Amino acid sequence: MKQSILFFAFCINLSFAQTKKVVYQDKPFWQDFSIKYYGKETFKKVFADRNGNIKIFANSGILVPHDGQFLYPGKFEQDKTYRTLQTKKIAALGTLNKQFVLLDDKTILSNAWAGGLYSKHNLPKALIFEGGQDFAFLISDKQSLHLIKNAQTLWEGVLDDDEVLDIKFLAKSNTFYILGKKTLSAFSLKNNILSKVLDGQDFTGFDVLASSIIVGTKNGYFEYDLTTKKQGILQQNLPCTAITAVRAFGDKVWFGTNNGAFAKRADGKFDYYNGERWLPSNHVVDINEGPENSVLILTDAGLGQICFKKITLAEKAQMFDKQVRSRHIRNGLNASLEDMEKGNISTGYLADSDNDGLWTSMYLGGEIFRYAATKSTEALQNCRESLDAMERLYTVNGIPGFPSRSFERRGFIEKLSDPERWQHASDPEWDWKSTTSSDEVIGHFFAFGAMAELIPDPDLKRRSIVLIDTLMSHILKNNLYLIDFDGNPTLWGRWNPEYVNAFPTNIGDRKLNSSNIIAMLQTAYYFTKKHKYKDKAMELMYKYGYLENLMRPMKEIGLAAQDADDKSKLLSDAWNHSDDEMYFIGYWGLYRYAFDESLKQKYKKAIIDHWKAERPEKEGAWNIFTALTGTSDFDLNEAVWYLQEHPVDLIDWDISNSHRKDIDKLDLNFRSQTTKEVLPPDERPIQRHNANMFNLDRIGRNGTSEHSAGDIWLLPYWMGRYLKLISAPQK
Repeated sequence: MKQSILFFAFCINLSFAQTKKVVYQDKPFWQDFSIKYYGKETFKKVFADRNGNIKIFANSGILVPHDGQFLYPGKFEQDKTYRTLQTKKIAALGTLNKQFVLLDDKTILSNAWAGGLYSKHNLPKALIFEGGQDFAFLISDKQSLHLIKNAQTLWEGVLDDDEVLDIKFLAKSNTFYILGKKTLSAFSLKNNILSKVLDGQDFTGFDVLASSIIVGTKNGYFEYDLTTKKQGILQQNLPCTAITAVRAFGDKVWFGTNNGAFAKRADGKFDYYNGERWLPSNHVVDINEGPENSVLILTDAGLGQICFKKITLAEKAQMFDKQVRSRHIRNGLNASLEDMEKGNISTGYLADSDNDGLWTSMYLGGEIFRYAATKSTEALQNCRESLDAMERLYTVNGIPGFPSRSFERRGFIEKLSDPERWQHASDPEWDWKSTTSSDEVIGHFFAFGAMAELIPDPDLKRRSIVLIDTLMSHILKNNLYLIDFDGNPTLWGRWNPEYVNAFPTNIGDRKLNSSNIIAMLQTAYYFTKKHKYKDKAMELMYKYGYLENLMRPMKEIGLAAQDADDKSKLLSDAWNHSDDEMYFIGYWGLYRYAFDESLKQKYKKAIIDHWKAERPEKEGAWNIFTALTGTSDFDLNEAVWYLQEHPVDLIDWDISNSHRKDIDKLDLNFRSQTTKEVLPPDERPIQRHNANMFNLDRIGRNGTSEHSAGDIWLLPYWMGRYLKLISAPQK
């Protein structure tokens, strides 16, 4: 979102190998993140000087931000830098030539310029001021206007029938511009004449550019051209129209609103900052340029400093690796932090979930690709520890070949998710979670297959193949069902033709389960060479129609007919994005370990067909998985866009986009695509690959949990590195 990546920009970083395969050259890009400072003040203005110091003006006086870091919010302290200012009645804070300037009831003063600026005035209730050339200042008490220079009042005037909101100076024309609630006026220092520029209503803020003025209102903004003297149309196709602040610097115009902040980019689109991922509050009071490529967004609850730092994807991977290893590994499993106190990562606990095995499989897959691409000893150790945990899912329950959903120490079942699903292990220290689903199983086959193929360590390779064989044998001997502790199939662990082919051909599970079981059987045969697996796969494909099922075009998948059974209706009330995750993870074994080239080409066609259906989501992982087939018919630029635009703050903050007027919304549809174009990842809720990338909002449990980057980001990045779609970091 924030670096506004356009296709031509990507072309700079894309190179073509001799095979004409496109490779993204990993050069530094602008990564944004927020440092937040909370306070209970009436905040008014924020400024930064040329030395990088930040000061905030509030009802209680001048404040400075203290001890804030990324993910570790700071607070405010009273500014005690100059003891000699403590007795002054400071009414406003500002800057001139990037030096702090103060306004009190008697003077305009500064400690810059060796304290030489000390200009008395005769407007005791002044609270708005702006500096011009040669230390001339225009000040106001909202009604009167005084021009002050060298302690002399050179001019006095009044803004007729209006109230002064703000003053800006344009050096190019040596003119002060004054914004009122319903007028814009100009005061020229060439002749000391105040003149009205235009009339309007509900003005709230403005800024002056070289050749135009941007004016914010309660219902949008407009631009006034200083050359043609014409007012543009009111812009209302915005993230939020209730403008509270306007500030232009760099190549963007920034707007504060009562529902977040947004920046207008050079391409005319907007970057939207909503929720506590970015801001202490959505009600913006002021915006200003900050130090070191940052933006200062002052809200009624504190300061959000949006920082922009140039990093490579490889450096971002290092950040996320640290995030995972430091606070997202539970008993070796890839887990989330839960029950945090409003984003305080030191207060959360490592939670169990229904899909601990799946999330760990995806993280393990990423680390396998990382090792294959870099030969990192750290990645290899991460692989060992994750495999230990995955292996424990099988050994903790005592059921041959059955993987538990999760495991945890004895005595906490009532505090775990879905306590009714937990069982006691034979080991009195442990409990395990039953009812394992098909998405867990396909994740296991993906990770074990990748490890057996790509990790040269003999022990890890052997153990992976044993797990593949053990799980597939369990399914095969139980008539293609996953049999739980009670002797019955689990709800979703079902690949038998009687179950699969009972669904109408347009129900997604018929295609999905066929695709997954063939991938699983191919993986088992590839590594064990046991013909029972190949024979069963051939039987399913050619006797029971599983090849036809998995090749069925995605356009045929849809709502169940009125006369369909209840389960078909349940499974097809809308597109299931968890199915997408299962499909694409399964494509590793489906395509990679195909029995022959003819089947491989058929699978390739099915994978590309699926990707075309998913293309609007710009899903990083699905683009990378599609590239597995060697096709050029995928979006590398969108995969990189996903990786670059993904926020580094993975906390589940409340996010709201439904109110936006700058996005084209669609009518309700089967795929639950809410907008014509998907929003960037850092503008939407944090979500795993099994969620709808067109989700606009997330309200509730604000700041109570943090996702792991292991499955969300590291898997597609390292798979891209392994497939040589993304280069090693470039200087």
